[in-house]
Amino acid sequence: MDSTLTDRFRRITTFIFDIDGVMTDGSVIALETGEQPRTFNVRDGYGINRAVRLGYRVAIISAQNQVGVRKRLEYLGVTDIFIGTSPDGKLPIFKKYLAETGITEDEIVFMGDDLPDYEVMQTGVLKACPADSVDEILELADYISSKNGGHGAVRDLIEQVMKAQGRWMTWFDQAK
Repeated sequence: MDSTLTDRFRRITTFIFDIDGVMTDGSVIALETGEQPRTFNVRDGYGINRAVRLGYRVAIISAQNQVGVRKRLEYLGVTDIFIGTSPDGKLPIFKKYLAETGITEDEIVFMGDDLPDYEVMQTGVLKACPADSVDEILELADYISSKNGGHGAVRDLIEQVMKAQGRWMTWFDQAK
C-alpha cells in the first residue's frame, strides 16, 4: 500500500457504508410478503462491531429499508443509520450528518459500489469500494478492496484503517 493512502487511513475516525453491494452481495430475495431479505457476511459484522467498540463512528446511508437490516445494524452497535433514503438522495443526508456531528470529510472513509454513491464519493472523503463495483465507482476509488461486496470488503477496509493506525490487534492484546 502506498504511503499516501496509509497516511489518509491514519486520519480516519468514521466509516460510512452503503448496504446493497457493499455489506451484501447485492442479491435480493423477494418474498410473497413483500420482504426482501439480504445476506450479510459475519466477518464484516465482526469488523463493524470491533470498530464501534474501539470508538470509531460507523454510519449507514442506504436506500434499502428493511426492518431486519436495521435490527442487524443495531445488533452490531451501529447507531447512525440512515436507511430508506431516495437512491439519489445520499448527498443531502451525508451533508446533514457532517453538519450535525462536526466530522470533517478528511476523517471519513465512505464505501460505495454503484451510481447512487457517486455524489458522496465526489466529496473530499476517502473513497473505497468492493472489487466488484461498477466502473464509474472503481475509477473514483482511492482504495479498492480485493474482496467483493458482501464477501469481506467491509472487514477488509476496517482492517486496513486499523492496521494503519496500529489498532488492529490492540483489542486482542488488551483482552489477555
